[in-house]
Amino acid sequence: MFDLIIAALDGSDHSLKALDYARELAEKHGGKLLLLHAYRETSDLRGGDSFNEKVAKRKRAGEQIMKAARSRLGEPAFEMEEDLLEGPAADAIVSAAEAHRADLIVMGTRGMGAVAGVVFGSVSTKVAHDAPCPVMVVR
Repeated sequence: MFDLIIAALDGSDHSLKALDYARELAEKHGGKLLLLHAYRETSDLRGGDSFNEKVAKRKRAGEQIMKAARSRLGEPAFEMEEDLLEGPAADAIVSAAEAHRADLIVMGTRGMGAVAGVVFGSVSTKVAHDAPCPVMVVR
């Protein structure tokens, strides 16, 4: 049923909890798990004195999130890939789901609360609205 599951990671406790759910589903369905993290766009920094330094810092932070996820998973009994992308998180997750023909996206919610969620929106809300597949949001 779930041949490819995307685990969208941002390093929060909620996203690690979502990773646990994604793992269970991948094991149960014999699916492949794609670990995905999107770091903030760097195009707004171009031309600045420390552009390359800032880009490298953002990538390193994303790599640390992936490393923590791999460590949490240990030696899984299923196939796994990683994708570290640049751009707005919701757009990157939806694009990856389309490109990889994902069957499910599993992600955490930051739990901003009703007022903050309405004012700022949330990545999980945007992904659920635009994704080409089902989205599981974990608290």
